[in-house]
Amino acid sequence: MKNKKITRKISQGVYVLTTAGGGCVVDAVSQISAGDNPLISVAVMKKNYTNELLHKNDKFALSVMGIEVNVEIIKTFGMNSMRDINKFENIQTIEVEGVPVIEDSLGYMVCEIIDKIENETHTLFIGKLIEADLYEDSDVMTYAYYQEHKDELLKVTTEEGKTAWVCTVCGYVYYGEELPDDFKCPLCGVGKDLFELKNN
Repeated sequence: MKNKKITRKISQGVYVLTTAGGGCVVDAVSQISAGDNPLISVAVMKKNYTNELLHKNDKFALSVMGIEVNVEIIKTFGMNSMRDINKFENIQTIEVEGVPVIEDSLGYMVCEIIDKIENETHTLFIGKLIEADLYEDSDVMTYAYYQEHKDELLKVTTEEGKTAWVCTVCGYVYYGEELPDDFKCPLCGVGKDLFELKNN
């Protein structure tokens, strides 16, 4: 493959996906039907704890992130696992249809899960929209905007004197002189080709 970074040119938004017990940052979201209760699909990596929760729960919410988002929301839900921390502890949420949604967002969509499609790395969850609201009609944070501004948004800091490799997708930091050839980011699953050496 010559350069798979071309996939970053696919126009996508940035969302916080939540369900009972957890949540994570996602970008692979699509509306796949119309009508009063349109169908919404979202792809979630199988190794994410949120994927495990979605197989146990019957609803999910998508909170839409704007370009003025509090960066702590992105850091909390995009750079950590609920296995290690309570992501909801310091982030304001409200409950809608039994699902927590992010208060500091442009709005939300709550969906009832009606189907799941499995592939090698992700599960595609398909939900029927049952509740939604628009808090603020402002500019949506796109995946392209996130990639262009992620250094400023995430402000990744590393330990002085240590060789650090930073995931250009989610900001995960790996310490070591070299990345193993078969290395996969434990948070977002990308390979070593999407890590950059950060000089201290």
